[in-house]
Amino acid sequence: MLRTKTKRRVTVAAAVLVAIGLLLAPTGRINAADHAEATLVASFPGGDIADVYAFMDPNDNTKVVLAMDVEGFIVPSEMVNLGFFSPEVKFELQIENTGDAIPDEFIDVMFSPQTSRSVPQTATISLPGGKSFTAPTTVPNLSATAPQFTVTTDPATGVSFFAGMTDDPFFFDIVGFNRFVASIQAGNPDPTKLQRGRDSFAGYNIHMIALDVPVAMLKGSAGSVIGINGVTFLQKKQILPGDGTRATASKFVQFDRMATPAINTVLIPYARKNEYNASTPADDAAGKFATDIIASLTGLGTNMTNINTLAGVAVQHGDYLRLDTSVKNTSLGVGERLGASGFAGFPNGRRPGDDVIDTIIFFVSNQALTTGDNVNENDATFGTAFPFFAPPHQPLDSGVDDGTRN
Repeated sequence: MLRTKTKRRVTVAAAVLVAIGLLLAPTGRINAADHAEATLVASFPGGDIADVYAFMDPNDNTKVVLAMDVEGFIVPSEMVNLGFFSPEVKFELQIENTGDAIPDEFIDVMFSPQTSRSVPQTATISLPGGKSFTAPTTVPNLSATAPQFTVTTDPATGVSFFAGMTDDPFFFDIVGFNRFVASIQAGNPDPTKLQRGRDSFAGYNIHMIALDVPVAMLKGSAGSVIGINGVTFLQKKQILPGDGTRATASKFVQFDRMATPAINTVLIPYARKNEYNASTPADDAAGKFATDIIASLTGLGTNMTNINTLAGVAVQHGDYLRLDTSVKNTSLGVGERLGASGFAGFPNGRRPGDDVIDTIIFFVSNQALTTGDNVNENDATFGTAFPFFAPPHQPLDSGVDDGTRN
């Protein structure tokens, strides 16, 4: 979809530097990176973004892999029933490439209605510059072996596309982290709560949308650095009286957004999570949520040095997952640690194997907790070629460990 946008200048919020002597309002239960983090998205899983990924294709650094997954916690036995993408949702990857908080390019994906559980849906992919193509989804099954991923490459643009069920690549101990946060709020921080080492996402599947895009299509005046924001929109429709026929579709309304992991889930107060999802990176840069973010970090015991590091990511230029495309990448990040020689991952974009939770805990704890949540890698093995994510978990025979780690 070709768009022209009038840009407005966004002033970096002075709120980043506001006094931090605020009491932490309890943020409620922490769900995940962004899985069902707010009541509205939890009520409509088809538009609920779980995670966003942006990384240099390890096989070809002239391309960037962009991915967004939605509607997590799908058990293998329900893949066929739930393994479709909602045609009511527009899935959008917004690209910021001029160094401010306003998106400059857009990749939109929409799906045809599902007509059969054994027939692919058709995705329509709209690219920067008004180019578009269509591609089939990968149909899930209940066999012991997962289906081969269906990848479509558009010959006109060189963009490759995949949409289908995969293993949920996020790895995190939700329970251990919630218990740790509760100990902090009770005034008795207890890092041993992080020693369960149980991956709350092991054994579950998710709906994945992934693209392999030439870097040249995404870069702008900011040079090698691009920002990525995942957004879902719902289309407002009106039901006609009588026969229930739907009227002509009206405009799309923003439903959810996701870029830097854990910002909404951990740092935005519960009462404002729906508001955050309906807002924009420009709102972030204008300081709309700065006071809340700083108050939450203060309540977690984070000092000003590390508050500035974390708040700067989510506030100064808006919440984007920023990737320097000039930094070489040859892996998916499995087993690599922040600060290691040649490290090319989060917060420089995000690879599937990047331990984002350990990185966030490191800064929230004033760089004291280096072991994080003790869940150090995904439960399934990633692929060696695009789309790189692991195939979905399939139903298992009786007596076989189901793989969940709750």
